[in-house]
Amino acid sequence: MPDNLPGAGTGPDTLRAFIADGLERARNRTHALTECDDEDLLKQHSPLMSPLVWDLAHVGSQEELWLVRDVGKMEPLRCDLDQMYDAFQHPRSARPSLPLLSPEESRKYIAQVRAKALDILDRTPLEGSPLVDRGFAFGMIIQHEQQHDETMLATHQLRVGVPVLRARPLAAAVLATDRTTDRSTDRPALAKEVLVPAGTFMMGTSVEPWALDNERPAHAVDVPDYWIDTVPVTNGDYRCFIDDGGYRNPRWWTAPGWNHVREAGLVAPKYWERDGDRWIRTRFGVVEPVPDREPVQHVCWFEADAYARWAGRRLPTEAEWEKAARHDPRSGRSRRYPWGDEDPAPHHANLGGSALRPSPAGSYPGGASPLGVRQLIGDVWEWVSSDFRPYPGFSAFPYQEYSEVFFGSDYKVLRGGSWAADPAACRGTFRNWDYPIRRQIFAGFRTARDAVPAEVR
Repeated sequence: MPDNLPGAGTGPDTLRAFIADGLERARNRTHALTECDDEDLLKQHSPLMSPLVWDLAHVGSQEELWLVRDVGKMEPLRCDLDQMYDAFQHPRSARPSLPLLSPEESRKYIAQVRAKALDILDRTPLEGSPLVDRGFAFGMIIQHEQQHDETMLATHQLRVGVPVLRARPLAAAVLATDRTTDRSTDRPALAKEVLVPAGTFMMGTSVEPWALDNERPAHAVDVPDYWIDTVPVTNGDYRCFIDDGGYRNPRWWTAPGWNHVREAGLVAPKYWERDGDRWIRTRFGVVEPVPDREPVQHVCWFEADAYARWAGRRLPTEAEWEKAARHDPRSGRSRRYPWGDEDPAPHHANLGGSALRPSPAGSYPGGASPLGVRQLIGDVWEWVSSDFRPYPGFSAFPYQEYSEVFFGSDYKVLRGGSWAADPAACRGTFRNWDYPIRRQIFAGFRTARDAVPAEVR
């Protein structure tokens, strides 16, 4: 695994240019996603999400805290904003009642912060303390803003009665990226599942420069052999579960899952509706038939787990998912991505948000793992069976609230990134997590099963 920042070269000037480009790409996307009328920015479109204007100023507040104050050692611009834009101080449902900055004030504030951050980048040695070594703090801020951009896309999807696909924010978001999507597929020729041989592999990382604390350290994990789906579960696959009464049969659900199904009245993935003998969905305000070939998304962990049980399979563990995504049986080493160590390119994966939907299952042969597993990166976040736990030797950095306070059985892990995730915030070791009831996120899954000796089958 390379020990220098991928794509950044080895010189400090090249690294600074790489960081500056990452900051600009994230900010361009943020602006594109907030080119709404002020009313839409101030409105809370769902109690699950913040008003878009909160996210807009929040990314600047975090940038001020870490880059202007901690790295740059400069005087605060707006310390009066610290508490209001602290995600731990106010639940999302309460944020509309705060005296938030107006859209115009928010844009002015984040521009002032960015100007100072770029000055600090120019004069900061990108070596030494862990916070600045190889630009870690700058990379953390780039990832943070891109994560909020994905969150804002989820908020746009929740907007009611607005044909968002035809509106300026998402049109601009598509134009803001030069990534293209390879939507070709040869799924009919693919094996349904792939056998991953038993053995030890290195999980996590100790060398990825911008890896976050929950991805560290690298550690050996022994995994028995198992089978894993070649592609994610599709809408067509999932529709069979629905048609077979999957939401009406407690046999397939855990007790908490079945309670949630009844309490929430779940009958299909979020945004699906029955239209005669077909299913339709609302995607960014536009109603369209549910495409059978796309990976299913907007399902919670309980739904993914129930489908897997119905299919006679199970969700992969987090270690199984990562081994399928990173382990190269020939060399015995763990790659950064399924296809190798190079940064994602358009022929590898559906990332960056421009597609506004997953690609058909079987797409991206250039992004396949050494064993032939596809779409492990991009398209949909993939639920795994594991709770969010620290790795052996975990150390919180640079603050406990990034990961440590979330460890435990309340949260399930998601891996791989979605079509809405930026490559800067998505890699083979990246770990996402959420409550098992969450459906507004761009999440799907694939299934696995234990390997059975040939003489037993």
